Amino acid sequence: MTAQPDHHRPGRSASGPPMGTLHELRAALRAHSSADLDRFETELDEADLDDLAQVRELIQAYRHRVLLRLDPDGVAALARPNEDVAAELRRKLGEAGSR
Repeated sequence: MTAQPDHHRPGRSASGPPMGTLHELRAALRAHSSADLDRFETELDEADLDDLAQVRELIQAYRHRVLLRLDPDGVAALARPNEDVAAELRRKLGEAGSR
């Protein structure tokens, strides 16, 4: 089993940049995907900042995006065509249904 990124502990992950503050997260997004930074800023502007669960979920999602872009397996998974992923899911669901 592979280790999952730790989204609950701020700061530096074993394989990623420090992202324990909004400033650090913005810097990581800027370095790895300016399009993600623009989307993050738009979503943060639209978020209800009094809803801490919503803000936390948004921040965790964008931390995860940075970590995916730094992981070769994550980059390969992001590059897969939708049809390929859909075919794999159909195959796996078919196998699970025949058990």
